[in-house]
Amino acid sequence: MTEVKSPSVDQLDTKTLSAYLKGRIPGFDGPVRANKFSGGQSNPTFKVETSAGTYVLRRQPPGKLLKSAHAVDREFRVMQALVDSDVPVPEVLHLCEDREVIGSMFYLMEYCEGRIFWDAALPELNNSERRAVYEEMNRVLAALHSVDLEAAGLTDYGRPGNYFERQFERWQGQYRASELQTIDAMDRLICWLGENLPQDDGRVSLVHGDYRLDNMVFHATEPRAIAVLDWELSTLGHPFADLAYQCMQLRMPADSGNISGLMGVDRRALGIPSEREYVARYCERMGIERIDNWAFYLAFSFFRLAAIIQGVAKRAHEGNASSKNAAALGAFVDPLAKLALDVIEKESD
Repeated sequence: MTEVKSPSVDQLDTKTLSAYLKGRIPGFDGPVRANKFSGGQSNPTFKVETSAGTYVLRRQPPGKLLKSAHAVDREFRVMQALVDSDVPVPEVLHLCEDREVIGSMFYLMEYCEGRIFWDAALPELNNSERRAVYEEMNRVLAALHSVDLEAAGLTDYGRPGNYFERQFERWQGQYRASELQTIDAMDRLICWLGENLPQDDGRVSLVHGDYRLDNMVFHATEPRAIAVLDWELSTLGHPFADLAYQCMQLRMPADSGNISGLMGVDRRALGIPSEREYVARYCERMGIERIDNWAFYLAFSFFRLAAIIQGVAKRAHEGNASSKNAAALGAFVDPLAKLALDVIEKESD
């Protein structure tokens, strides 16, 4: 059996990649340049330039991985399924499941030229443009949750049953597997969530799992999304999980470990809708009168993000994290758990 290579997270064997893709992708028969994107903490992502054009390659990180994590094959599948939907996605071109080619599973997709907004306050835009961007985010989220699963071939993309119960068990397990020290706030949060899991209300849709501003590419001049990125955590689940996750992030401080929030920001002065307005607009689009258990959905979002960050910190501890600042992210787990406990105290029915 051939030994699987163990490449650096920051490096890509372009010579081997070129030889593999020659004949599979037109244009991969000359020099290939690859540069790793600085953003992102999970799957290393590279801008790949060839004589035929520019592409994006997304791969699993090398080394031992947590069960079900870094599912680049699922990303490929869901984007392929959404290509003709109202949800904008990049065109995916090739999935390589053979880890021996470059050291881990990867896929290639088109490079979408546009704008990515890293600051949730959108300082580079004026008030009307800010409102339009958030309106577009809301529209795309509703379109995502309205995807016809049967027509898209995604009816088997997730497991049946109570979504939040499944997700709670999954992320509690992932957190415990990544735990480097005892964090009292996380232990208290896990306890509360386990005791307050909502009943299954039957809502099932495609969910993105990490739906936020900087995972979208916007047109160069228009407030129009041209691509939703980073589908690693997508599955079939409860649509309110995506909505609460986005609202949770907008409640966070401006810098919370590579995630930009709007805590303390005067949204009205910037033309950005309030959380109440944003949720109401979503409900209007989806034909929903109201959302119960909002405190749970928000608290669960904080918990899941904290569990994800703990996994990144664990990978950094083991030396195979995708980003150089991954080790520092572990410091955000306790504050995130405390923000969740604050939500529970102030917003529970």
